[in-house]
Amino acid sequence: MPGHVQHSMSTVVLTIGPAHTLRQAARLMSARRVGAAVVLDPDTSGLGILTERDILDSLGAGQDPDRERAHDHTTNDVVFATPDWTLEAAAEAMTRGGFRHLIVLDEREAVGILSVRDIVRTWSDHRAPAAPEATEEVAV
Repeated sequence: MPGHVQHSMSTVVLTIGPAHTLRQAARLMSARRVGAAVVLDPDTSGLGILTERDILDSLGAGQDPDRERAHDHTTNDVVFATPDWTLEAAAEAMTRGGFRHLIVLDEREAVGILSVRDIVRTWSDHRAPAAPEATEEVAV
């Protein structure tokens, strides 16, 4: 069913280590065209998330992206989704938590990332009214 996380999530999961610099993380995120990376810390056996916003906040604060490590900018208090969550439940969790990405876990393995963009794209594809004809005038 298209209203579930498994049908809307990106299955491209970029995983980085906590010692990656922000520049390294940004390059990898850019190359993969993703807005977030899962940070896997083998010392804590936990998953965190590093997002574009985290990198921008660091740059905006004047920090050096070649010295700053992913670990210091990672959100470790992460809300996880499962593939069978509805998009409504995922959107509600994002709104309530004030974040734009969810790591999707299936039996403790990261199998995807769901972004607000993914939800909007799915809802637009399935619920949007037909676009006005090119010859119609649209009131502004």
